[in-house]
Amino acid sequence: MASFTPLFFFLINLSLLLALSSAADPFVSYQFEVSYITASPLGVPQQVIAINNKFPGPTINVTTNNNVVVNVRNKLDESLLIHWSGIQQRRSSWQDGVLGTNCPIPAKWNWTYQFQVKDQIGSFFYFPSLHFQRAAGGFGGFIINNRPIIPIPFDTPHGDIVVFIGDWYTRNHTDLRKALDDGKDLGMPDGVLINGKGPYRYNDTLVPEGIDYETIEVHPGKTYRLRVHNVGVSTSLNFRIQSHNLLLAETEGSYTVQQNYTSLDIHVGQSYSFLVTMDQNASTDYYIVASARFVNESRWQKVTGVGILRYTNSKGKARGPLPPAPDDQFDKTYSMNQARSIRWNVSASGARPNPQGSFRYGSINVTEIYVLKNKPPEKINGKRRATLSGISFVNPSTPIRLADQYKLKGVYKPDFPTKPLTGSPRAATSVINGSYRGFMEVILQNNDTKMHTYHMSGYAFFVVGMDYGDWSDNSRGTYNKWDGIARTTTQVYPGAWTAILVSLDNVGVWNLRTENLDSWYLGQETYVRVVNPEVTNKTELPIPDNALFCGALSKLQKPQDISSDAPSISGNSLKLFFTWLIVCAWIHIFQ
Repeated sequence: MASFTPLFFFLINLSLLLALSSAADPFVSYQFEVSYITASPLGVPQQVIAINNKFPGPTINVTTNNNVVVNVRNKLDESLLIHWSGIQQRRSSWQDGVLGTNCPIPAKWNWTYQFQVKDQIGSFFYFPSLHFQRAAGGFGGFIINNRPIIPIPFDTPHGDIVVFIGDWYTRNHTDLRKALDDGKDLGMPDGVLINGKGPYRYNDTLVPEGIDYETIEVHPGKTYRLRVHNVGVSTSLNFRIQSHNLLLAETEGSYTVQQNYTSLDIHVGQSYSFLVTMDQNASTDYYIVASARFVNESRWQKVTGVGILRYTNSKGKARGPLPPAPDDQFDKTYSMNQARSIRWNVSASGARPNPQGSFRYGSINVTEIYVLKNKPPEKINGKRRATLSGISFVNPSTPIRLADQYKLKGVYKPDFPTKPLTGSPRAATSVINGSYRGFMEVILQNNDTKMHTYHMSGYAFFVVGMDYGDWSDNSRGTYNKWDGIARTTTQVYPGAWTAILVSLDNVGVWNLRTENLDSWYLGQETYVRVVNPEVTNKTELPIPDNALFCGALSKLQKPQDISSDAPSISGNSLKLFFTWLIVCAWIHIFQ
């Protein structure tokens, strides 16, 4: 036997470190190569953004409290950021992937995201947040599972199925954003995709030949969990499956009171989990439908996504007309009442072993109130812009969070108004200065003629009320103060308001925006800046070692930091590396 050497003791200590690290929250690693491919989802060849040559991209599947490492190689011809929509990035807005917190990943470079999915469960998705790129793809699912010791409030489904629905244009995303830059509307989309594919040819007149469509195969009698995401540009969609009930179970990280729906309106940026039992006979396949809402039905008839649900013992093709959308042409409250019916399951455990409803949000004193009003786009300095409370947000060349870190002055102003401005709109880098551990009430007032959805990074907020007309102080009498759903994206109907409550306990700079890509691109957003005033600040992780620098801090960026082809060693790769070293140690000892 070889004598014991310093190398042996080093490797034994290393093995102990590995043993200790495996007992902690584990790492899960992914490699993302983001590139263009040519695809024809609606029968027309076009440039699509793929991840690892897949469109949609791969699903990230992790468990609560896992550490997630995603090395992103940008093979596009323009800069890139990946945003993890609904992932709260507790204590780490550095990883959020939006311009207010991160410098873009330049073309042909790579950057590694690393964050913990701390105390979260549920159905989310990721997408590229810059340059209107989501209109070209680049999105994928993000599932966070309960830890085994935390029960889920339903029987374990037979399978888990991720479904992406969204409106789609056959024009490239560069052409779409040029149209917006030129002051034009995008017009009606060319279709609706289901999982990146066009419609099944249910109608020979409306659907041409040769289009690839989505088929989901299931076993009769089994129950599946369908995680459905609207990843489109700006169209609300009604989702339904012919002859099957949708039992709503979860939305964006919160378990819901379980209710059956024959169809559900899913607005841009929203995610829902349905339990669907395959309880029909197998005489035929069944239609899966995603159709546009709040539009001229006859004009938009061709803009309908259709897929196929196929039992393994199916006897034939789907037939007959599509299952109808809700018939509420003269009842504008139908969809809103459906939204109000979505309630929080206050008896179910979320990511931690305590009931979701144990946080009594209805009895907490509100410390700050913001009324945010949007209107149709208007001219500012000769350019067509979208506004929020009269301000069209201008992204600074130096991200807000970096400016704070390096104490740069003049990058932004913490002066976003609590009420909509009167007079002419203006373009500005104006942010909300939130009070750490405050409790904020936000009223979203939609004075546009189309549906909007709003998202806030870093938090799940409570949707406590919505109604038509103008919000007033008296509207608080209609709030749901007990089991309003906690989620990250909420709809605001045209000519209506939605009220949310949010507990500002997550330090960082967090994006508050419309999810409608055209209005977002034109400036309908702001940021909520939450700072812990204590000198010894342990409520936020330090700036990452691999942070990118741009704008006024460009001189700090070292190209060699991120241009290497070798990805960083972390997560599972790190454990494999340790294991390899241990094996080498034992070979050294016994040779």
